[in-house]
Amino acid sequence: MLRRVGAVDPTSIDDYRARGGYEALRRAHALGPEGVIREVTDAKLLGRGGAAFPTGVKWEAVAKQSVRPHYFICNADESEPGTFKDRVVMEQDPFAVIEALTVAGFATGSDRGYVYIRGEYPLATERLDHAIGEARRHGLLGDDVMGDGFAFDIELRRGAGAYICGEETALFNSIEGKRGEPRNKPPFPVQRGLFGKPTGINNVETLINVLEILRIGGAEYAKIGTEGSTGPRLFCVSGTVARPGLYEVDSGATLRDVLDLAGGILGAAKAILLGGAAGGFVLPDDLDLKLTFEDARAGGYTLGSGVVMAFNESVDLVDIVLRIAAFFRDESCGQCVPCRVGTVRQEEALHRLVHGREIGSAQQELALIDEIAQVMRDASICGLGQTAASAVQSAVKRLHLFDGASA
Repeated sequence: MLRRVGAVDPTSIDDYRARGGYEALRRAHALGPEGVIREVTDAKLLGRGGAAFPTGVKWEAVAKQSVRPHYFICNADESEPGTFKDRVVMEQDPFAVIEALTVAGFATGSDRGYVYIRGEYPLATERLDHAIGEARRHGLLGDDVMGDGFAFDIELRRGAGAYICGEETALFNSIEGKRGEPRNKPPFPVQRGLFGKPTGINNVETLINVLEILRIGGAEYAKIGTEGSTGPRLFCVSGTVARPGLYEVDSGATLRDVLDLAGGILGAAKAILLGGAAGGFVLPDDLDLKLTFEDARAGGYTLGSGVVMAFNESVDLVDIVLRIAAFFRDESCGQCVPCRVGTVRQEEALHRLVHGREIGSAQQELALIDEIAQVMRDASICGLGQTAASAVQSAVKRLHLFDGASA
């Protein structure tokens, strides 16, 4: 996925095509929409945004809808703390994003594509806007893509800094000019999404995997990684490591493998946060955890959107957890009570523990935090509320950060 990053001129469509660009779209046209979906399905590609939904299943569901028009969205609202993989790709290989979205539009019978990009990514926005214009100029977007009678165009939409708009249905509302709040499901986006029409949506990493699938074939792609987690993955490594950055590994690599690529943890390791603010902490003893979807489910940890944030003994983890709690309090859209109230109550209880102002005892406060987490998981409308307690819970149960906090 990163073969062109740093090697291609991100402003030149000719350089992109000279390095294999638009071969996937040409291959897609040769296969036809059903053939493309078959290759993606055979590849067993799972979504890389955190939900790990089978991409081929989603595409086929959109393609089969009789209601027209269809839309396809590239979710580039990369706002999970610690995540920057999509930004790197959009800035350094923007034509790959545009080509992959065009392939998705072709396969699902979509008339229009949207790239919904995080508002804090000015360079990526500039590069993608330029790439869209160049693709139109070269007949790779518009009324007759590649002279094959396929009409598809792309619109770039900038977010305004709301974390919640990374949730697909809140993103739809934002594009429609409404307040960025999640919608209830069902109906699901493949049935009634953007403007009430069938809509497909994938993040940047998921989409650019399709280019590789069409290059080598779905069956060959499925041989990379493990049975339940095929293909390569991108991990954003940050924190107290020697070389923070973006690293690509085959699915099935261990946490130790990824940290070694980043030069290892500096000093004595204290904890590693997997999956970002919506993820959870693991211990230094867990470095041999396999970074696959099936191992994560079995082990009770999460890969999320590919965050690996390392902390050594110099870091105050209590402060980190308080910042995560404050983040979710601020970013809750406020639509549903469990999240709107739960994120506030969670942060208040943590502060009482830290400052020795417990109501009752520390054990009672921890029990309250556990109850709040359960309510948010069970009753919140969307994934923000459902995961707002994940890092806090792992800090309590795995790191034992707040044991005897009032002592």
